[in-house]
Amino acid sequence: MLVAESANVAYEEDLQSRPEQEHKDDLIAIEPSSRSYFLGKTFLEVALAAKKTFLERKSFVIRIGHQASFPIGAFSW
Repeated sequence: MLVAESANVAYEEDLQSRPEQEHKDDLIAIEPSSRSYFLGKTFLEVALAAKKTFLERKSFVIRIGHQASFPIGAFSW
């Protein structure tokens, strides 16, 4: 399964109900293997937090309450 698909599954199954109530329009970076996530107001904030924690893993960023999302790959740094 691709990183984007895995992250979206993790978001829908485990995370969606919690952040959407309190963090609508914020960003969430999800590392799908661990299902760890990082919340923030900017792409850079959540991307750096995910990358700092999971140097060699790809994460995926979703705007909470929207369909827009962004992959963060190990190759992009």
